[in-house]
Amino acid sequence: MKNRVAITGLGFVTSIGNDSASVADSLINLKNGIEIYAPFQNDNIPVKCVGTIKGFDTSNPDPEDWSYPARYSLRRDIIRSFAPHCLYAYCAMEQAIEDAGLSEGDISSPRTGMYTASAGSTGMLYHHMQRMDRVGVNRSFPFAIVCSIVGTLSFNLVSAFKIRGASCGFASACASSSHALGFAFDEIARGRQDRMFVVGGEDGDYRTLLPFAGMRALSTNPDPDTASRPFDKKRNGFVGTGGGVVMVLENAEIAERRNAKIYAEILGWGQSSDGYNVAIPRPDGAGVVDAVSNAFADAGLSPCSVDYVNAHATSTPMGDAAEIKALKEIFKDLRPAISGTKAITGHGLSLSGVMEAAFCSLAISENFTPGSAHIDELDESAEGLNIIRDSLPYGPKVALSISSGFGGANTAILLAKNQR
Repeated sequence: MKNRVAITGLGFVTSIGNDSASVADSLINLKNGIEIYAPFQNDNIPVKCVGTIKGFDTSNPDPEDWSYPARYSLRRDIIRSFAPHCLYAYCAMEQAIEDAGLSEGDISSPRTGMYTASAGSTGMLYHHMQRMDRVGVNRSFPFAIVCSIVGTLSFNLVSAFKIRGASCGFASACASSSHALGFAFDEIARGRQDRMFVVGGEDGDYRTLLPFAGMRALSTNPDPDTASRPFDKKRNGFVGTGGGVVMVLENAEIAERRNAKIYAEILGWGQSSDGYNVAIPRPDGAGVVDAVSNAFADAGLSPCSVDYVNAHATSTPMGDAAEIKALKEIFKDLRPAISGTKAITGHGLSLSGVMEAAFCSLAISENFTPGSAHIDELDESAEGLNIIRDSLPYGPKVALSISSGFGGANTAILLAKNQR
């Protein structure tokens, strides 16, 4: 018997809002978080749009010169080793802790852990390596490594919040934070931890995103209202974004004893690998089918149980096409509602899995189903799928969140209304 796993807290710093209420409003009303991005306005740069983070300015490489909302207060000894996404995630963490009603003793306990996901900070790494070459090793920044490499999110937040339980950072590209979420679920389901923080973060800035243009993966559409359009016939790439999202997972019996709000429960998860290509998804979608099938087996459910699918749906021609084939194979004649919320947020890279699972949690709790924006002409291959263009005024009982990353890493998370 597995322990039931509840979601009891959420925190958001995203392109569509910096708290649960504004994020839910954006999802319901399909408010676009994508804007023209000033650092890309150069004739030599073919992409123009980014899902921007509002209310924060992390453009200076010195964290002590950053600006952020007045509700947050960070000591110098904490912020000095941050990358931009560490700040976003720290603020989301404070929201999630307050939302879940956790005490210091709850947080800093051997029974409470933290799993994180980010790609590190290419901007901070670039800046500090340049500085080291310019002024010499002995005058380089002492925290250059811990503010920049993959793992910086774990290093900083585990320290800042005095986490004593299981901690680890995950790196599987755009499936990273879904892997973190799945393994955090396992920690609680198997009784090894009572509570887990799952944290995703990305800088979402010039040096994080622009290299994807070299892969021809980013949309060259300069119109923020149509640049990201999953499932549309004329989609031509993804729009990047950054931010930080935190989910609090908790043993459901413990959460119920302390009368915590329960957004949803995680019923199970699955993963797989395409075994196909370093950067291109398997065209037949078989890896996604395997991950979702594994999630159904883990949760003891079948495809007919699912009301809503939050698809990976990056808005790339090949990625969406492969996922469409997978969805048709999984659901056959069934017609769950399907949407791609990256249409309004942009693609959060390793952040996207936990962000979109958190969107599913909000939808279940707040009784809505987010639509798939910016579809002008549905791709012919998607005909027959129930891809909803407008948000629905009722929520799913069971939601499926799918993520995929480089190397063909696939994950699937099943969430549902509180089981009691």
